[in-house]
Amino acid sequence: MKNKKQVFIIGLFGASAVALGAFGAHSLKGFQTTGLVSADQVNGFDTGVKYQMYHTLALLAVFILNQNYSGKYLNWARRFFIYGILLFSGSLYLITTRNLLGAEFLKVLGPVTPIGGLLFILGWCMLLFTAFDNKSNN
Repeated sequence: MKNKKQVFIIGLFGASAVALGAFGAHSLKGFQTTGLVSADQVNGFDTGVKYQMYHTLALLAVFILNQNYSGKYLNWARRFFIYGILLFSGSLYLITTRNLLGAEFLKVLGPVTPIGGLLFILGWCMLLFTAFDNKSNN
């Protein structure tokens, strides 16, 4: 993946995590009083935001490491973090706001969330494997 594209994705994920965090803290919590959103849904949304930010920072670390290391494991770490954010955080956002969106059918995305979590774990494992990859630089 080219540098500009990577920086764009990192910036997009970082900015959207902050924006979604603000929405969750200021708007979503307000819907609790109307009964459209439960405390568990607000907490689930917040979990999505936190994991998106954590893994955006992990993507930034992979980008920086890629300047000195090469190899397939860093590339896989990047992919797993990107798809993990989309599946884990994305599914949490949709599931927890389904009442607001008038889309109760979105609860079928429940099984997608742990798949995204597994991708996060795999991303961290790929980062770990980079240290032992004889083909990577240094």
